[in-house]
Amino acid sequence: MSAPSKVQFFSLQGITCAGCVRSVDKALLNLQQQQPELESFSINFADRTAIISGNLADDQVITAIRNAGYDASLVESEQDREQIEQAEQQYLKVTLYRSVAALGTGAAMMALQMSGVIAPLSSTAGQLQALLMALISAAIMFFCAAKIYRGAWQSLKTLAFNMDILIALGTLSAWVYSAVLLILMSLSLQVVPEAAQHLYFEAAVVILGFILLGQSLEARVRGSTARAVQSLINMQPKLAWRQDKQGEFQEVPVQLLIPGDIVLVKPGEAIPVDGVVVAGSSAVDESMISGESVAVAKVQGDSVIGSTVNASGSLTFRVTQVGSHTMLAQIIAQVRRAQNSKPALGRLADKIAAVFVPIVLVIALFTALIWWWYAPVGNWSYVLTATMTVLIVACPCALGLATPMSTMVGVGLAAKRGILIQNGDALQVAEDLTTVVLDKTGTITAGKPSVTDSLFLHEDVDQSEVYNWLLQIEQKSEHPLAQALVDFSSEQDFDATETASLTDFNSVTSAGVSANFAGVEVKVGSLTWLAQGLSEEAQAQAEQWMSQAKSVVVMSVAGRALLLLAISDPIKADSAAAIAQLQQRGLKVIILSGDKEQSVAAIARQVAITDYRGGLSSEQKLQEISRLQQRGEVVAMVGDGVNDAPALAMANLGCAIGTGTDVAINSADITLIHGSLTTLNDAIEISRLTLKNIKQNLFGAFIYNIIAIPVAAGVLYPAFAILLNPMVAGAAMALSSITVVSNAYRLSYKIDKLS
Repeated sequence: MSAPSKVQFFSLQGITCAGCVRSVDKALLNLQQQQPELESFSINFADRTAIISGNLADDQVITAIRNAGYDASLVESEQDREQIEQAEQQYLKVTLYRSVAALGTGAAMMALQMSGVIAPLSSTAGQLQALLMALISAAIMFFCAAKIYRGAWQSLKTLAFNMDILIALGTLSAWVYSAVLLILMSLSLQVVPEAAQHLYFEAAVVILGFILLGQSLEARVRGSTARAVQSLINMQPKLAWRQDKQGEFQEVPVQLLIPGDIVLVKPGEAIPVDGVVVAGSSAVDESMISGESVAVAKVQGDSVIGSTVNASGSLTFRVTQVGSHTMLAQIIAQVRRAQNSKPALGRLADKIAAVFVPIVLVIALFTALIWWWYAPVGNWSYVLTATMTVLIVACPCALGLATPMSTMVGVGLAAKRGILIQNGDALQVAEDLTTVVLDKTGTITAGKPSVTDSLFLHEDVDQSEVYNWLLQIEQKSEHPLAQALVDFSSEQDFDATETASLTDFNSVTSAGVSANFAGVEVKVGSLTWLAQGLSEEAQAQAEQWMSQAKSVVVMSVAGRALLLLAISDPIKADSAAAIAQLQQRGLKVIILSGDKEQSVAAIARQVAITDYRGGLSSEQKLQEISRLQQRGEVVAMVGDGVNDAPALAMANLGCAIGTGTDVAINSADITLIHGSLTTLNDAIEISRLTLKNIKQNLFGAFIYNIIAIPVAAGVLYPAFAILLNPMVAGAAMALSSITVVSNAYRLSYKIDKLS
């Protein structure tokens, strides 16, 4: 038997643009072809991470990434993430300081030149001053941008073009041109026309300053988008009260807990890990998982979820899951995987970005040739200026950030609302939905039958004794409705000590159960089995309940029908309103259920759905979904059971109820954690807002490059001569990235405004 597939997170270092992502992607694709153990991978430029699925050794992945010219480190724990985050924060500070140093130095050089203090380049004093500027600019370039030049060199060695190459070519060509001109002038070689005798030492420094400033501001805003996931991580408590061998509770780090440990949770404390209550009772605030503001009562035997808050009372529970196996840890991992996925629209942008840098290099070459022929006679500086401007302004950072930034924000904030988006394609599908198919049980209804009505048929009945008999006999039954009867009878007020014990229990298939209590025969079962002796009024009441899709149960004592009960699976409190919202969006809502037609019809009437079908097998549900798709419908399927899994997988958008089965959840594109259809509306709206934001970013990035490159090449010269300036290009390039990141961050405000 092969080992189970594992998912590994890697932090990437040295990637600066979409071209870098493409290089890493290509390296991992080659590795996958050589090593089939690498099942799948995804790379997120926005947070510089890679997710690898398979059974490949981590050192093989890291080696492949290093061979592509970058670096990576395995992230195995939250401590690793914290260290990487601290290193990132330190890098941001250093980058900001370096940008200030470069901009300050460049500004000083420009001020000196404009003030007239600098002597003409033809004089010895001017040449000495220029030499000093050359040395200072070289030092600043090396000190502030060594990483950029190393990245460009690595890219050249692997022929994987990225933004570092564009920046390096632009700034180094400016510095080298100026240095060569200085040497020629120092040797009194008048081979350069006077019109072209301009130095660009300060331009190279200022360009780097703008680029570094843009990178630091972009990363600062980008870091804030990770707060949604970080807020989930911060919910995890650090300490727990663990019972020792002497039965005393000692406070220990959560990392020391193992399954089977007994843990005490005091009022107001967070539950450290997942477990099952063994003693005590309390109310637990599970809003961080379910989105439900009302605290949930917990008693012995109930499950508790790590990081939820114990509101009142003390609980003692047995640990069942720790570390990465807890529900919260799995949610965090799922959110991170989703943030690394991309909708088809984003993958198209990646393909364009992959060939963008070579195209820009070709455009820059043509720009140089055209200006060489058409520039004012002898003024070679136009050739250099236009070429540098094209190289700098065309950096594809904004294009690479457009999709992942919005995806990170949307997926992260959806998780805080109890919506787990499994992949990026789900975002795009939600935009085009036309039909929503709902399962009934557990989706529209609570999925837990309960007694809704009861009627004693005779007045001369000891109700306390009847309830006690009902409790005892149903506790032995394995019928699906038995638990509803147990719960109902347990809630009644009676004295269990005064009633005889049960004997001769018997289960009658498709009818009910019977038993004896001190020689008295008691039966509980279907209306068909125990209808004899019912009055016309009782029959009418039973028929009325059945018309409401309720199951009718009769209890008889010594052959005499005494108690009539109605059981139904109640509609969730918010189902009708949520379905109305879906319909207001223009979506067609259909019920496909395995329950009997009469029950489905009754539920459909209560939630105002006219299109429904009952009595369907999982195969028939699948066929119905396929039939809708063949008619051109884009279908979302919402379900919670094993029989819903095939339909969830077949639908364009599968939405699993989080309270349902694991197989249903694993087959879905979106999981609604706390099982409310209201969050389906939120999921659709968040998906639409996120995709709209991605389109805005892509439009802005494309328009920026479509306009900026021709302008940089000098199309608008001489009317807008000021735009033919590498320093202006550097500022514009930085601004484009910041604009895209800021627009993605703006998405968080829109999502927060959702009711």
